[in-house]
Formats: sequence, C-alpha cells, structure tokens
Amino acid sequence: MMIRSLLLSAALVAASACATAQQAQGADGRTQVEGIAAIVNDEPISFTDVRQRARLLLMGIAQQPTPEIIQQVTGQALEQLIDERLQIQKAAEYEVEIEDDEIAAAIGDMAAQSNLTREALYQQLSQVGVNPNSLEEQMRAEIAWRRIMGGLYGSRIRISPNQINDQLNRLRRSSNETQYQVAEIFLYTASDEEKVQAKAAADSLLAQLRQGAPFQLAAQRFSSAPTAATGGDMGWVSVTTLEAPLRSALEAMTGPGITEPIEVDNGFYILALRSKREPADQTPLVELRQLVATDNSEDTLTRALGRIQGCEEIETVADEDGNLTAVALGQIKETDLNADMQARVSATAVGEASAPYTSSAGIASIFVCSRAADGAGLPSRDQIENRLYGQQLGMVSDRALRDLKREATIIRR
Repeated sequence: MMIRSLLLSAALVAASACATAQQAQGADGRTQVEGIAAIVNDEPISFTDVRQRARLLLMGIAQQPTPEIIQQVTGQALEQLIDERLQIQKAAEYEVEIEDDEIAAAIGDMAAQSNLTREALYQQLSQVGVNPNSLEEQMRAEIAWRRIMGGLYGSRIRISPNQINDQLNRLRRSSNETQYQVAEIFLYTASDEEKVQAKAAADSLLAQLRQGAPFQLAAQRFSSAPTAATGGDMGWVSVTTLEAPLRSALEAMTGPGITEPIEVDNGFYILALRSKREPADQTPLVELRQLVATDNSEDTLTRALGRIQGCEEIETVADEDGNLTAVALGQIKETDLNADMQARVSATAVGEASAPYTSSAGIASIFVCSRAADGAGLPSRDQIENRLYGQQLGMVSDRALRDLKREATIIRR
C-alpha cells in the first residue's frame, strides 16, 4: 500500500509541476498510452484517471499541497475509483441507467452549495486541470449506487417505535450534560506503517485548515468517518459518548477551534469545536396526551394500550372505540403538574404510556410524547426515524460494497 501510494503520489507531483500530455513518446518514436494503476474485473483505471480524481479531491483545499497530502489523496483517489467501477458494474448488472439530466442536476446542487453555477464550477475545474468528466462519472456512480441500495434494501429497513424511544431517551439524558457542537475528520489506518503516513497527512491537513481551507470540504474529501457525507458534522454531542482521547481534547479547549491530530487505535481524528453549552437550568417541558376509558374499565384501556405503538396512534385507536377518549394536553412544565402526576410523568419514558390510574373522567393513562430541556426541543420522532433509517441504509450500503470488493478481481499495479 505504501509503495503504491508513493508511486501514485510521484505521478501526481509530476503532473502538478507541469501539465504534461497524457501520452508520451517511446524510444521507437511511437506514441505510448500512459500506464494502468489498477484493473477492476478487466476494466482498467489509468494513472490519468487517478491524477484527475486526486486533483478534484484537492480542489479548494490545498493551493500548494505538501507531499504528505498528495500521498494521502492519491491513495484515496485510487480506492474511490475502484469503488466507483464496482458500483457502475453492479448498475449495469441491474440495468440501471442514469440520465445526463440527473447528473447535471446533482452537479448543479453541488455548485449551488458554493454559490456557483454549474458552468462556473466547470470553469474552476478546468483551471486546476480537472476534466469535468471525472466529476460526472463520480456523480453517475453515486446516484446509481443509491438507487440500487434503495431498491434492494430500502423497503426492508424498519425503524421500530422502541428504537425511536431509545434515541429520544438518550438525547434526554445527554441534555443534562455539557454539550459540544463538533465536526470531525477521521484518517483511517490499517497498519503501523500507514499510521506514520496518516500522521504526516493529518499535520499537513491541519496546516491547510488553519490557513483557511473549509473544514466541511476537507471532511467530505478526506474523512473516512460516516459523517463525511455531511461535511463531518456530528451535531451536539456529550463527551461521555466519545472515546477518551477525543473527550480529553474537547474538554481541554477553551473556545471554538480545531484540535491537533488525535491518535486512536485505527487512525487520527481532527475535531472542529464550533460551540459549547452547559446543562439546561430551566424546568423541562413535556408534551402529554391522555387516553381515558370512560366506561371505567381497566380492560378497555389495557386492550387499547396494547394496540398503540406511539403518540401518533392514540387518536386513531380512540376513534375506533366509543368508550375511549383521547385528550391532547400540549406542552406543560413538569412543575405545573400536581405531585402525583409529576411522579407519574417522570417515571414514563418518551413515547411510552404510564400505568393506568383513576381520573375524574374514568380510568386513564398518560403518554409522554416529547421532552424539551432549556426550552430547546428534541428532534421530532419523524426526524429521528429518518436519521436512523439513513444510518441503517448507509451501513447496509457499506457492507454491500465491501462484499463486492471481496468478490471482485482487483489488480493494483
């Protein structure tokens, strides 16, 4: 891996120093095509392909990339191209075709994130020696792979109410701890030899970031973490959920900034701390709904509770039985409830129902639909469901790609 990266790096350095032609004259005077960097199931990837992709990865991050950055990015460029060849081959197997209009729209969205038109982005690519076809092929592979994964596995993924409840409860617990708004870049290493290279690359990347390179863009191009797709954004996190080295680095920071490279067992992290907030001091707000069996029958209520998987189903179940009434109590401060109700609500997890109790209207149960600390609401159940769905589909997608690579014939030159 190290020798291959060095060879590819040398090719990129030579190309960066001088925009040479993609063909060379042999000793016999005939034109020779540039060498092959890898072969994926009989499909070649040339050094030109790798060089184009490496330039694309470096665009907007490093004006004068160091040898360490070049070495890191060339190895990454080759692996990215291998993945894309496999994805396009799988798309052909399933007869998935991506229209040019879809690719143009995707690139247009990418350009808009930088306040550019697609034409302006293409112009920038040409200025740094990148053929726009390299970006278009990357988009084609990404769109095709998403479509295949969604079609094969999307309908199989089910997010249960209990999973949403668990996530809400974790968020609730973490609201009582100091929170850090963090973004990450993770450089993965598989061996001690690669760790030496990754440390040098991390140092060089840190220097570029401190000179103004966009952290979000660097995370998208370099990071091996799942958050790379969102520019490294981890959102608000509690340090108790992080590895000890990351926790120590964040706790040592006095304000927003970027950490030094942080070594962990399998690589290096660079963290960007954007903000910090202390535990909420205000009284929590709870969103409550009540289900009442007006016939005073605990059996009526118990049967109904067995059919309800979440707050959104309370009214539907109540409407189907004339002996049931659903009441939306809205958001209430827990301190505004009487002592008995406070104890009942406090003992009930988000998304769940309390044990039956006697109310003035009949036998009742109270549902805790959400909690908000410091006036800041937790994500909605739909938002959490979408996030968990995306995470699971992403893990399935990664596993499928690893399986493809394991089964493929890949020859790296």
